[in-house]
Amino acid sequence: MKKNIFLIAIVVILAILPLFFQKGAEFGGSDDKAEAAISTIDSSYKPWFSSIWEPPSGEIESLLFCLQAAIGAGFIGYFIGYARGKHKKVESKEEKGKHVTH
Repeated sequence: MKKNIFLIAIVVILAILPLFFQKGAEFGGSDDKAEAAISTIDSSYKPWFSSIWEPPSGEIESLLFCLQAAIGAGFIGYFIGYARGKHKKVESKEEKGKHVTH
């Protein structure tokens, strides 16, 4: 239990620490940086695809991205937990079978 609390504390510290070191920094997405880098190499570059819907603000875009990540993490966590529970159930049945004498 202490190990889990320690690991959670480290994750929180790693997430918050950059906000103090980079005050006033803009944490932009990689898509914008890639487009800017390509534009410096080839000034005639035009993106071949544009978004169907553009979120009204960066905060909503971040919210949707976080929601997508949370759903994915929940989905993965559920199936890992399901597989682990199924494995433990099989192990417990095997343990009970070993202790039964005929």
